[in-house]
Amino acid sequence: MAASADYNFVPGAATPTVVATEGCELVLADGWRILDGGGGAIVTNIGHGRPEIAEVAARSTSTIDYVIPPWNTPPRQALVDRLVQSWLPEGLDRVALVSGGSESVEAAIRLAHGYHVCNGEPDRYRVIGRWPSYHGVGIGGLSAGGHRSRRAGFERLLLDFPHVGWDDPDALEAMIEAQGPETIAAFIAEPVIGAAAGALVAPPDYFPRVAEICRRYGVLLIIDEVMTGFGRTGKRFGIEHWGVTPDILVGGKGLSGGYAPMGGVYTRTSLTQTLADKGQAFMFFTFAAHSSACAISDRVLEIMQDEDLVARCAAAGATLRERLVDRFGDHPHVSDIRGLGLMLGLEFVAERNPHRWFPAEAHLGQAVVREALERGLWVYPAGSGDPVQDAVLLGPPFTITDAEIDRLVGVLGEAVDAAVASIRI
Repeated sequence: MAASADYNFVPGAATPTVVATEGCELVLADGWRILDGGGGAIVTNIGHGRPEIAEVAARSTSTIDYVIPPWNTPPRQALVDRLVQSWLPEGLDRVALVSGGSESVEAAIRLAHGYHVCNGEPDRYRVIGRWPSYHGVGIGGLSAGGHRSRRAGFERLLLDFPHVGWDDPDALEAMIEAQGPETIAAFIAEPVIGAAAGALVAPPDYFPRVAEICRRYGVLLIIDEVMTGFGRTGKRFGIEHWGVTPDILVGGKGLSGGYAPMGGVYTRTSLTQTLADKGQAFMFFTFAAHSSACAISDRVLEIMQDEDLVARCAAAGATLRERLVDRFGDHPHVSDIRGLGLMLGLEFVAERNPHRWFPAEAHLGQAVVREALERGLWVYPAGSGDPVQDAVLLGPPFTITDAEIDRLVGVLGEAVDAAVASIRI
């Protein structure tokens, strides 16, 4: 038999080959088991290998394969009904299903601009983002995002979108005034900043003030819940911690728990009615709202409700945070332990006081991920430069046990110490 082709599109270091997923573990070909402390890419919520999901996938695929997205199917309707009736913040009653997080952000940006065009304000096209942030790999998402390393090299492609600091509502108002409110379509923010910052949480009054500023200037508030949504922070959606309802909410990842490519854009009827009144369609992606993926997602959300997994996530998150504080609270190279629910981050420094990073070329965060993986633990790398250079993000399945939490923290402690020891400070 001919040798296997290289799976990696860009040649580089070999990556693990996973042959099975079970519970909170990934199983490699040689039988080595890796504890999924990152939920993949902060995706897995109900746990891996649920047979009831496999049954739904087989049954739905055998009944309906591909149907063009604007047409309805029973699984599509069931999912929309469950979302509106049981999950979405009150007032968000319009659902556009897509195939993932990046698509959801691109669609939300297009929706925001389209709304202003139909409302007679076509010059409102800019979306204000934050430093740091991450909103996917589409051109719109990269333009609005504030992940410096992921934007690097694409600057000429990026749109003319301004950015402000992640924790300063006054800076947002000043930017709107400086750019001209008549040019600003929307402001986009993650409730908890994930990949770019390792679970950075804004001050308590931040989102209420941001919402008021956006309303005052006619700027749509887009909340990116791709990582935080569907229970990850211990509430259905992260923005609920601040009592704010956005104009547009986007989500992915947890909607299907990793069992199907899914995402969504959620808004209010009054916004979409503006498009309808002008005869403006909302163009779909080819595989958006795939009927089988909708059936799977509906079953994932049903399991979440039946097993009260949002509350379990909150409780497990409190336990994990407590264990992390016990292990790393006085660690000389861990400057912060933060986050909400089961979306927690550790930030690394060469020195806590005065604050000093490791040399950028040491890639300390990546070294921690590598050392953890060698010891049977996956955690998600985070950080993008100022203000967070090196961090890891923890986002295990909501079904993680206390014993698995202890294992996660123990292995992570070994990994951090080994990574630090390998770098000359």
